[in-house]
Amino acid sequence: MPSLRDENGDSETLEVTTLDQTTNAEVKLYYTVYKDLPVMTRHAVVTNTSDRAMELERVFSACFDFNTMDYDMVHLYGKWAKERTVTERPLCHGIQSIQSKRGSSSHNHNPFVALKAHGATEENGEVYGVNLIYSGNFSIEAEVDCLNATRLLAGINPTDFTWRLEPNESFTAPEAVMVYTDKGLGEMSRIFHRTYMKHLIKSPWRDVERPVLINSWEAAYFDFDDDKLVAFAHEAAKMGVDMLVMDDGWFGHRESDDSSLGDWYVNEKKLKGGLSSLIERVNAEGLKFGIWYEPEMISPDSDLYRAHPDWCLHVPNRENSPARLQYVLDMTRKNVRDNIFAQMYKVISENKIDYVKWDFNRNLTEVGSALLPPERQKEVMHRFVLGTYDLMDRFVKAFPNILFENCSGGGGRFDAGMLYYSPQIWCSDNSDAIDRLRIQYGTSFGYPVSAMGAHVSAVPNHQTGRITPLHTRGVVAMSGTFGYELDLLKLTEEEKDEVRSQIGEFRKYAPLIQNGRYYRLTDPFKSEVCAWEIVGNSQEEVLLNVVMEEIHGNMTVNYVQLRGLDESALYKEQATGRIYSGAALMHGGMPLPAEFGEYRAYQYHFVRE
Repeated sequence: MPSLRDENGDSETLEVTTLDQTTNAEVKLYYTVYKDLPVMTRHAVVTNTSDRAMELERVFSACFDFNTMDYDMVHLYGKWAKERTVTERPLCHGIQSIQSKRGSSSHNHNPFVALKAHGATEENGEVYGVNLIYSGNFSIEAEVDCLNATRLLAGINPTDFTWRLEPNESFTAPEAVMVYTDKGLGEMSRIFHRTYMKHLIKSPWRDVERPVLINSWEAAYFDFDDDKLVAFAHEAAKMGVDMLVMDDGWFGHRESDDSSLGDWYVNEKKLKGGLSSLIERVNAEGLKFGIWYEPEMISPDSDLYRAHPDWCLHVPNRENSPARLQYVLDMTRKNVRDNIFAQMYKVISENKIDYVKWDFNRNLTEVGSALLPPERQKEVMHRFVLGTYDLMDRFVKAFPNILFENCSGGGGRFDAGMLYYSPQIWCSDNSDAIDRLRIQYGTSFGYPVSAMGAHVSAVPNHQTGRITPLHTRGVVAMSGTFGYELDLLKLTEEEKDEVRSQIGEFRKYAPLIQNGRYYRLTDPFKSEVCAWEIVGNSQEEVLLNVVMEEIHGNMTVNYVQLRGLDESALYKEQATGRIYSGAALMHGGMPLPAEFGEYRAYQYHFVRE
């Protein structure tokens, strides 16, 4: 199971052993604290110490009690292309919960909740944050009783879950990460960010500047061949891009989304010289090469399905329900995982591949496994997650230097479990810059900027039809991994020059963006101005980003108040050379230009004098 790690002896763990003398169920509770962070983790291990089988129907990872109900519950809900929308409501008597029953953490709810004291803000007030390191069905619920006391539970969703334990067998629940601060929601988020950067993400890419990549998807969809991809690479190289990623459509006989998932061999009718030839040509342009996979899925129209129709999740005597013209492989089965691993290993090991995008585009239905007996069918959802973790673990160990990016129809599996295996996750299939302001804002409540896959895409935007300035799209994407999702061949010379400039700016700011402290300065759901800031850990450097979401008649000068600076220090804004005191920037604010224009963006870089 993925969990926080301690490489430097910065933690202590308390193990509490309990025994139910009626059933002989032994439960070990593990509490871990970190000396450098106000963080506690908890998970449970249940062991059957009796001489007969028992069924575990409900096992939560964390349970903590409050003697009051004076909190607001903050959580992140959404849907495809609108993930992690922030919402909050006061606790009330009864049970209020968020959960997933879709087989993954899902687009609909994220396994994160914060309880904040009434009146707590970004900067002030008590906040308790809870995040589950798990990628499957989860439940987080707060119950207020008749005495106004609150109990918060977080763990595997008990709906359709049962785990059979034979004598001496054990079950390990996912780990819950719990954060406390009296300095508001912003500090809670920064604690999660530092915790995950230091103790969760284990990829060597955690501490390495990420490559600026261009992905072929919105540039070509399925309509590409080797010559078109090389043309993309040739143009991208002239603008300073580091990597070309070949997205969906390179394998089997896939020309649309109705075939070939599970057939992970190269379509040499499309890539006429084969994959090695394509990669050599891309490398010759000076670019690294990445590739797309969807390992957990299978198409009905595939050689793999025709050979092994029982390898997908299914229930006997019931018709399967295709979604996106595909089924889900039974990841509970080792022979299925071995087959997919062998196919992918052959391609990756025989070619110079630097990046893998791991996609997961539909939820689980007909959740049954051919190898499990009837009394174990309610184990399938959890066993599926364990199987996926096993397969991912095999790949990251086999290819430790590859940059893995997770994806699930965009942000449908943006959770701490996935971050354990991949240092970045595609934030959303919605690449519209204005919608991304809200999606990335919500994501930042629990996850670091360096984990957010964010690209500059074409306009009119393919998901919304909105037209935003190229500069604005760049500013928004820079608060993430930064890359491009468009056809560079269609840009004007002026736009190409701007792309070169954007990439140069990103390289200059990349260490700050990846390692600095993130501050939400305004709420894009409530304010006409969306502003956020990244501050160096020694307060020596600041990057302020602003996007004007709305412009109305009578223009007035807007001021954005910065946070986290040294009030006694002087800061020089690098573009203008103007010098401001930290106190002036924090209490007076940075004045923004009073000018018309749709969705204008501003970026200010301050360095301490």
